[in-house]
Amino acid sequence: MAIAADKARLAVREATADDIPAIVALSTRVYGEDNGYTQEMLRGQLTQFPQGQFVALYDGRVVGYCATFRASEALVMAPHTWRSITGGGYASRHEAAGDWLYGMEVCVDTAYRGLRIGRRLYDRRKQLCVNLGLRGIVFGGRLPGLARRMKRVGSAQAYVEAVRGGHLRDATLGFQLRNGFEPVGVLEGYLPYDTESLGYAAHMVWRNPKHADHPLVASVQHGGRFHERVRVATVQYQQRRVADFDGFATQVEYFVDVAADYSADFVVFPELFTLQLLSVENAPLSPADSIRSLTGYTQRFCELLTTLALRYNINIIGGSHPTVMDDGDIHNNCYVALRDGSLHVREKLHPTPNERHWWRITGGDSAQVIETDCGPIGIMICYDSEFPELGRHLTDQGALLLFVPFCTDTREGYLRVRYSSQARAIENQSYVVLSGNCGNLPGVNNFDIQYSQSCILTPCDFPFARDGVAADTTPNAEMVAFADLRLDTLIEARANGTVQNLKDRRHDLYSVQWRRKR
Repeated sequence: MAIAADKARLAVREATADDIPAIVALSTRVYGEDNGYTQEMLRGQLTQFPQGQFVALYDGRVVGYCATFRASEALVMAPHTWRSITGGGYASRHEAAGDWLYGMEVCVDTAYRGLRIGRRLYDRRKQLCVNLGLRGIVFGGRLPGLARRMKRVGSAQAYVEAVRGGHLRDATLGFQLRNGFEPVGVLEGYLPYDTESLGYAAHMVWRNPKHADHPLVASVQHGGRFHERVRVATVQYQQRRVADFDGFATQVEYFVDVAADYSADFVVFPELFTLQLLSVENAPLSPADSIRSLTGYTQRFCELLTTLALRYNINIIGGSHPTVMDDGDIHNNCYVALRDGSLHVREKLHPTPNERHWWRITGGDSAQVIETDCGPIGIMICYDSEFPELGRHLTDQGALLLFVPFCTDTREGYLRVRYSSQARAIENQSYVVLSGNCGNLPGVNNFDIQYSQSCILTPCDFPFARDGVAADTTPNAEMVAFADLRLDTLIEARANGTVQNLKDRRHDLYSVQWRRKR
């Protein structure tokens, strides 16, 4: 069964003039008829600073809006009101050379607040700040719990400090604190009609950690969207019996939730981890019956990954899942669900002798990177990692991250994958992430024992982990390992590292030529 790549269901992009009526309608739904934006205000914002206005769309419907403009430090750090600093909502005080980004608006349709749209808009705003090389972001943040607690705390400043210290809870201010913003004071009379905040706002600042950039990294940052740091979570998944698909889905969601709670950009599951679904039958199945049973779950499995990626705002590398294709061939497919709602499929190219013998699995014939919001990524499923041509082909397409879902039964088999993946990390100056199974499934043919030690590997040079391992797991124990991977460090190492494997290739002597798909 072939699953084609879907279009993104949830996307964040720059706003255009065509979006104005939908943004007006959104602001009216959120703020009411009297306090929403007019078409004239929005046209002014887009005219002043078009690259600083963003919309979030769900199935083509505008469900979120973010407005910004550039301003000087003298302006944004001085006391001000929302109306005075935004020019009455028109962003007319935009300064093309301003070194701070001012956040004048983030609003989200209340019917879609379970999809972390606010977080996505904040992240896009931060990325714009980084790309432009600005000092940081400033805005006035609402204090919706202030009116109820003013007598208790005595002042708006005391209220902010109480929330910051964890003594009080404020949903809005707490969200901003969790997103890396810090209060530098309070703004009196910021929004006079905001009775919940008594007109006050927290004066919030996020400082760009990359303001003093290395020249090489700056050229990449300023050329477009670029994440210097990507957080990756690899799941060492324990196989155990499940009663039905819902039981399997509960386990998968648990790990996605954990990874998202730690703000991971990617969560990776092992190869063939969906064979756990064969335990539902509670009886040994022949290889043919096993594949037929697994293919019956393909649609539900893909829908599960897509739903979780959207709900938890995370990119999911869905291990692998054997599937009968439309032409009757059986492929070992990796389904990748991105947090924009799109689904991508990558086939294992090199089935092992056991896969060919027992499962009649054949290899795919294409290997393309997947464009994500953290840059292009490559997939190598287990045995694929032992062929250097594939890693080089993916790297030549721009991949900085290579993901290796694997399934090995013995330590020897595991070490083949690990050593090969470490070699791919060194020769391609890339990060390589491994995820494997542990535990066992009695009664499931050809899936009886597992050996794994999932890990996150780096090149071997001074800026990276001492032994080329950013994170490791305990062998054969269910757990999740995390690592923050610096993409800017990777780019700098490729250009100026102690060794420069990519740059120093002898193109005059050899090359990897990928045969065109017929």
